[in-house]
Amino acid sequence: MNYKEILKFYPDFPVAGVNFVDIIPFIQDKDVFKSLVMDLSALCDSPNIAAPEARGFLFAAPMLVLADHVKNVVPIRKKGKLPYAEGDLVGVDIVKEYGRDSLFFRLSDIAAGEPGEDGTIGLTLFDDVLATGGTARGLAKKLEECSVSIKGKTYRVRVTDFVFLVEIDELGGAAKLTDIAPVKSLIHL
Repeated sequence: MNYKEILKFYPDFPVAGVNFVDIIPFIQDKDVFKSLVMDLSALCDSPNIAAPEARGFLFAAPMLVLADHVKNVVPIRKKGKLPYAEGDLVGVDIVKEYGRDSLFFRLSDIAAGEPGEDGTIGLTLFDDVLATGGTARGLAKKLEECSVSIKGKTYRVRVTDFVFLVEIDELGGAAKLTDIAPVKSLIHL
C-alpha cells in the first residue's frame, strides 16, 4: 500500500514555515488503518511502547489488540493530564521545531510492562512524525535516566528503538537519535 498518497499537508501550520503533515486520513478507512497499525507494530522491537499524545496514541494503543508481541503502552501526556501518586510522575522539557513543551510519564506505567532478561525494561519510543528530533531525543534521554521496580527487582529503562509513522528526511531528526537507538520510519518524506 502506498501510504504517502493518503497523507495531507497544511503549509504554515501551526506557524509560518512549518508544513504540517496530517496523518488523520489514516483513521478514516478501517482497512488502511489496520494495515498501517500492523506495519508499524512489525517495526517495534520491544513489547513496551511509549507514545506521546495525542497522535501517537492513535496508533500505539491499537497495537495492543492487533499485534501479539505488544504488551504495554506507556502514555506520555501534557501537563495536568495524568493522575499520579507521589514520586510516580516524571516531567520532561523538550524543544520542538516550533516551540518548547513539557511532557510527563508515570513510572508505574513503565513498570506495568514486560522486563527483558538483560536486566532492563526496554521501550520502543513511537511517535507519528519525526521532524527535528527534539521531542524524541528529550523523551529518550529522560526515560533512560529512570529505573522501575517490578516484583521486588529493579530494572533500568532502555530505549530499544525509535519508530515513526512519517520521517521528514531533510530536517535531520534521525541523526539526533541514532546515538541512543536505531530509528525506523514507515514513510519518508
